[in-house]
Amino acid sequence: MKFKPLGDRVLVKRSAEGDQKSAGGIIIPDTAKEKPQRGEIIAVGPGGTKDDGTLIPMNVKKGDQVLFGKYSGTEIKLDGEEFLIMREDDILGTLQK
Repeated sequence: MKFKPLGDRVLVKRSAEGDQKSAGGIIIPDTAKEKPQRGEIIAVGPGGTKDDGTLIPMNVKKGDQVLFGKYSGTEIKLDGEEFLIMREDDILGTLQK
C-alpha cells in the first residue's frame, strides 16, 4: 500500500530496538522497554503553506535518519508494519554519517 503524507507531515519507521539486557545483565521485559526515539523517513508530504498560499519546502527527505521526541507522532499500522506520522516540527534533528 502506498501512503503520501499531507502538508508538513512525514511517515517514519522506528529503528530496530537495541539490546534486550540492561548494563547489569538483567533481561528487560517488553512492557518495561522504551521505544526508540530514532527512525528513518519513509515518505514526506509536499510541505506547509504560508498564509498567502506559498509553499514552505520540507527540510527532510525520504531516507533521512532522524531523532524525535518521546511522545511525538501518531502510531499507525500499514500492511502489518508499525509507523509514526508526525509533523516536521516534531523532528529534533537528522543524523549525519
